[in-house]
This record gives sequence, C-alpha cells and structure tokens, in this order.
Amino acid sequence: MRSIRICLLIPRSGAAGLWAPSAEACGRLAVDEINRISGILRRPVELRIVNAGETGATAGRAARDAIEIDGADGIVGMLPSFARDSVARAARGRVPFIYTPQFEGHSTLDVMATGETAEELLVPAIQWLSEAKRARRYFLCGNDYVWPRASHHIARALIARFGGTVTGEYYLPVGQHDFDEILDRIKVTRSDVVLPYFLGSDCIAFNRAFCAAGLSSRVLRFSSAIDETVAYGLDVNETENIYATSSYYASIRSRNNGAFLERYHTAFGDSPPPVNAFGQSCYEGIHSLAALIEEAACLDARQLTRLYGRTFQQRTARGDQARSVVGGRHPIHLAQIDGYDFSIISGR
Repeated sequence: MRSIRICLLIPRSGAAGLWAPSAEACGRLAVDEINRISGILRRPVELRIVNAGETGATAGRAARDAIEIDGADGIVGMLPSFARDSVARAARGRVPFIYTPQFEGHSTLDVMATGETAEELLVPAIQWLSEAKRARRYFLCGNDYVWPRASHHIARALIARFGGTVTGEYYLPVGQHDFDEILDRIKVTRSDVVLPYFLGSDCIAFNRAFCAAGLSSRVLRFSSAIDETVAYGLDVNETENIYATSSYYASIRSRNNGAFLERYHTAFGDSPPPVNAFGQSCYEGIHSLAALIEEAACLDARQLTRLYGRTFQQRTARGDQARSVVGGRHPIHLAQIDGYDFSIISGR
C-alpha cells in the first residue's frame, strides 16, 4: 500500500527563509505523531519538504513538481501571501492545499487557511495601545505586497475608530533595507507608535535600523510580524518597547503547550530551532490535513474543501486532541518583548 505523501512547501531562502528550520522541525514532529498512531486512512505518511523559493513563480513551479513528479497527495504551505495564489492554481482540483501562516484575511481559489487574519490580530492591539498607552499618532510601514498593505488598510480603520491618526505610510520592496526615509518621517511626524510589517529577515533589519536611529526608547513598535525568531535576530537593547500579537507563543502557559514543547524538545534536543507561530502553524497544518482526510475518508481535494470549517478531532499545540474547527479561530494574545521573552499581557 502506497504511503500518503504530504508536501510541506516552505521558503528556504530570502526574507522568509529564517523560519524554514522551525517549520521543518514542526512538520516532521507532526508526521511522526501521525505515523505513531496509525497514519492517515491506516496508511503511513511520507513528508516531502520542498523549497518554495523566493517568488510566487518559484512557489508555483515547486507545487506543480511536487504533484506531477513526486506524487504529492496534499500540500501544506507556510509561505508569503504573494506566493499563495500561484500554489493554489497549481493545486486546484488536484490535491488539497492548506495555507498555514497569519494572512491579510482574504484569499481566492480553493485555499484552506488555518492562520489568523490581520483584523483578528490588529483589533486587540490597537485598542490596547489606544487605551493603555494613550497612543494617538501611528506610522505605517512595511514590504510592498498584499499582506502589509492589506493589514495597514485594516489598521487605518481601527486607528480612526479608537481616536487615532495615521501620520504616514511607506513601503519598500522585499529585500531592500534602505530605511532612512522611513526613519526620518517617523521622527518628523512625532509618531507615538510604528506598525512595521516587514517579512522575516527584513523585519530584523528594520528593527536594528530603528534602534540605531535612537527611536526605540521613545516610540513604541507594534506588529504581528515580530515573533521569537525575529526577536532572536536582535540585540537585547533592540527589543525595547516592542509589542506583538499572535495566536501562539512558546511562552504561553497551558497544559497543551507544555505537552507540545516537551514532545518538540524530546524529538530535537535541547537546542532545536526556536518554536514560533510560523513554525507551529506547519505542525497544525499537517494535523489539520490529516483530520480532513480522515473525516472525508478519501484524498479528493474538492470533498476536503467542502469539509473546511467543520468541527472534528484535530491536534494542535493550543488544543491537543480537542474538538476543534479546521479553519476555525483561536484566542489572540498580546505580548511585550522583554529581552528575548514574550510576556503575555492579555488574551482574547
């Protein structure tokens, strides 16, 4: 009996490449857990980790090759939004496609998204910044593609709702690190908060430049794009006054997360790639795909897509073997970075 082949499609280079080690580790852990139980449909699961490259075109080609050459039965993708539709077109009607990271909140084609939307992540943060920090002047900046622009479009409406003003908006192509104009505008506009939505290593570069410009002690930073992996790329002093939201942090204290971290460290030792929301999303995405296939009792992409959003058994780091919804929502946690620790402020 042939194994079920799952393609984990992740960028191994470029701005998003810094998440590849944790994504791969979390993906392997998920497949090992599935195989230890009984596989999928009582068939062993084989994980193929495929490099999505740095563009939508490379991701689309990688997805087509995974289906046509490697015989993938399903694709789990942790990749930037600009690559999502290329993969969806390659997979459409052929194999199911689970898209795992946080995203702007709208997608086309047959994409089953398990990540949080920009609105879910922004609402509690901007409300808290407005009420707890009395923030009124917000500067928006990030990479020039759909996720940062759409997220900031949502942020503009929320900032106005809570009595704030947008002082400026500026975008740079992915991979470009000339931040002088952005930093000058932040200074001139006397902004209270900056919302930097840069991707991966670009986010690290921006926050280093922000600190070097002497802004970190007097201007708050908030972004759902900042996670443990990004924080570890900064010096301790460069994390001052950074706030973030996510549905998952390694620092969340719960029985489910504690058990997940124990399994993770048992599998990969004392110094594995840092656990973070982007990597954990691959673990959850693979378990979600397994749950969908088991529920449908087949591999047919269209049948699985019709089940998307239904409630049934699914394993996650946030709700181990709980009755949950594939494609459903999780609590959002607001955190402040304290050195390299994410201290949870509130959850909703």
